[in-house]
Amino acid sequence: FSFKTYVVSDSYSVRDVRVHLRHVRNLLRFCETFNILTAVFIASGSDNMEKDSVSRSPPFYILPGCKERRLIPLQPIRDDWKPLQCLRVLNISSWNPPPGNRKLHGDLMYISILTMEEQELSITCCTRGFYRNQSTAFNFNPKPAAPKILCHSLVELLSQLSPSFRKNFAALQKRRVYQHPYECIRAPVQVCTWVAPAGGHSLDCVTAEETRLGLMATLTFVQIRGWNEELQRSRELPRASLQERRRRDTRIFRINSDFVAAAAQGAASMMEGNVMPLNPGEPPHLHVFVWNNLFFSQGFDMSDHYAPVGGDAAAHAAAMCDLRGVQAYASVDTEGLHTLGTAVVDYRGVRVTAQTVVPGLLEKNLEQIVYGSNDNGKTVFTHPRFLELLDESSKSLRIQPHWVLDHSGSPVELRSAISTVGIFGSDGRPYILDLLRTFPPDLNFLLSAEAQQEVPAACRSFGFPRRHRHCLASLRPQLVEAFVQHRYELFAKMASDDLGHQFATEKPEEPQRAAGDNKQKRRNIIWKACENVGSVSDSRFDIRFNPDVCFPGTT
Repeated sequence: FSFKTYVVSDSYSVRDVRVHLRHVRNLLRFCETFNILTAVFIASGSDNMEKDSVSRSPPFYILPGCKERRLIPLQPIRDDWKPLQCLRVLNISSWNPPPGNRKLHGDLMYISILTMEEQELSITCCTRGFYRNQSTAFNFNPKPAAPKILCHSLVELLSQLSPSFRKNFAALQKRRVYQHPYECIRAPVQVCTWVAPAGGHSLDCVTAEETRLGLMATLTFVQIRGWNEELQRSRELPRASLQERRRRDTRIFRINSDFVAAAAQGAASMMEGNVMPLNPGEPPHLHVFVWNNLFFSQGFDMSDHYAPVGGDAAAHAAAMCDLRGVQAYASVDTEGLHTLGTAVVDYRGVRVTAQTVVPGLLEKNLEQIVYGSNDNGKTVFTHPRFLELLDESSKSLRIQPHWVLDHSGSPVELRSAISTVGIFGSDGRPYILDLLRTFPPDLNFLLSAEAQQEVPAACRSFGFPRRHRHCLASLRPQLVEAFVQHRYELFAKMASDDLGHQFATEKPEEPQRAAGDNKQKRRNIIWKACENVGSVSDSRFDIRFNPDVCFPGTT
């Protein structure tokens, strides 16, 4: 049997034309004078270090005490790089949008191009492709210009109209083939353009059009995504088999990437004044916003909530502490326990926190808080459902279950920090919020009144001891895990040594009596090892930390 395959060019739409122009722009701007740190540069540098005897000491500008912090080494310039320019100008024509009679003929968009030969071209984008028309800067004539050439690709049309474009574009594509694969793959993280070396600014119709469309979408967006529902449904996907876990992780990664991009766009639009706040009568630093189903707040102490722990400095640090807490509980991934999508954006010197909205919270039809406290421990609540869900998370996060006393002196059982708040959304899901005290506090940054009095009066007159700006300093999770690993090694060593000594000194006795005595001796050895390493259990190794150890009334 023989088969023939026919490739048929698809028709263009306005969206397809914009995507095509963006792709052409990316091809033309692929090789810039300055690029992000490339794998080729790293490889060549490592080869030179292996061949030559180069000092292995770190550069001076990264050593402690250096006042000069260089940004140029972050993005080194390729010395052998020569820019290739294929076009002088690629711009959207001022004759857009096409009139009604031309839309009936299939015209979608008009673009203006200035070639390297200083020839001005007016191109019509239609449903069948691209062709040159007879329009000028002051005269609109949509008729095809001679020679009449219709191409499905803009690159193919320009290659026939401009010899310089054909030559330079071929060289550009050849250079692209020899690039390292890492330089051709788009980075999955946001690129900080402010650390790039200063370069020339050229006309770019695609970027200008995307900026205008992004601004219009900010002012009058049409499609609103349910971020919270998408995130929670993706986490509720089945994960029994390997294929199900891969599908679930892929969906979570995709939704999180879209959420972070939307949060960054919303934070920038908010700080630029393109989004109206919910409380316009308040001072600007106290404004809160809701945009695209995302709640935005700034890193300032709005209602003196952080006054006892540092005010605005504590509110600024609380955003990152809360983000680390969300990441910790998300990594544990307890089934049935839900956290909010959270992103922290630093823009124009202001820290902005973007979070998904708890269903029903803005309508104020939710019940009161059922777990934790949001008033610094004056009223503390607990709930059996949250105790059950947090029991599994507390084991992985090394959080010790404890009791606290509320304002009336009644003990309340908690399995998280007292500031962690539990709420049932209108969708029936249990949510935990305010996870800034997930990890144990760092006592080195907390000075009690007794410690201040121990300092001599002469030192106190000069402002010593100097207090930290806030009281939210906590231990890093890496330090907690390293400490637990160290204690586990001590536990294993002490238990193995004592058990080995017991086996060596055992004497043959009655089998039944000897078995009972040996079992009790082993229990005593394990109990002693647990006591020496600080385990909360006397029968197995279990190190826990109390995040409310400095809270008055903790038992």
